[in-house]
Amino acid sequence: MIQLFNINNYEIDTSELGNILHGEIVEEFEQEFAEYVGAKYACFANSASSLLYLSLRKRNTTVKIPSIMPPVVPNVIINSGNKIQFYDDVDWVGDMYQIHPGIWDSAQRVSRNQYTEFSSSDTDVMIFSFYPTKPVGSCDGGMVVSNNKYLIDTFKAMVLNGTKASKNAWEREQIMLGYKMHGNSIQAKIAHENLKKLDKKNSILEEIRLVFNESLGYNNKSNHLYRIRVKDNSKFIKEMKQVGIQCGIHYKAFHKSNLLKNITEYKEMPKSELEEIQTVSIPFHEKLTKQNIDHIVDNIRKFND
Repeated sequence: MIQLFNINNYEIDTSELGNILHGEIVEEFEQEFAEYVGAKYACFANSASSLLYLSLRKRNTTVKIPSIMPPVVPNVIINSGNKIQFYDDVDWVGDMYQIHPGIWDSAQRVSRNQYTEFSSSDTDVMIFSFYPTKPVGSCDGGMVVSNNKYLIDTFKAMVLNGTKASKNAWEREQIMLGYKMHGNSIQAKIAHENLKKLDKKNSILEEIRLVFNESLGYNNKSNHLYRIRVKDNSKFIKEMKQVGIQCGIHYKAFHKSNLLKNITEYKEMPKSELEEIQTVSIPFHEKLTKQNIDHIVDNIRKFND
């Protein structure tokens, strides 16, 4: 089976980490990741969802997001005490978007000097995900970066039960009410190894994307997902699976969710509703061979006439 994503496997000697929860690898990874995306400071956490929650909590506002969206984001918005307003955008998928003024959700993109390129203020924060299938994967985890030290220090305290970091747990000073949301050494170690490979991975993906674009007639630009449109994505996925090709759907139109019908105002969003039944992600990762790519292209043409 040609897999939709490639997930690297690692053997980790935990004795080398010093501290499985708060080893030096965490701070090392924070520094190198911040440098990679062009920011001054970074805070590592157990998930991007936790960091989104902390960035939106107590705002008591309406957060505008695309309807084509994984459920984790609407959950975070509602659970952090805010309201949702959906808009009809299907083009952000595989990249990033601004979830609120000064807050970027970049769960699907990691690129060099990204923060420098897109931030308009030193108080902007950009949040990244290390979910296993993301550009820099791990056993989950998240990172928030900014050029504002006070903001990042606040995040660091909040994810560590409201305390100031210290090598000795008993010396941590409680400075606020916080949460147990810190990332651990194993998550940091895996993500750090994958960050080292990211430039080479992206270079390979750019070559594969060009082949797909030329063969299939698209102008896709994402280095995370390669999406195409078909008549019936459920039927197409079953047909592709029968010939050994795993595909996926990114994502459903969330404004139609029954769970949210009493929380958000419903209005038709034709692009999102059409995307929900037509969008398909095909295998797109650095381990694809020429034979794999030819097999994928041939069967897309076969099943999407």
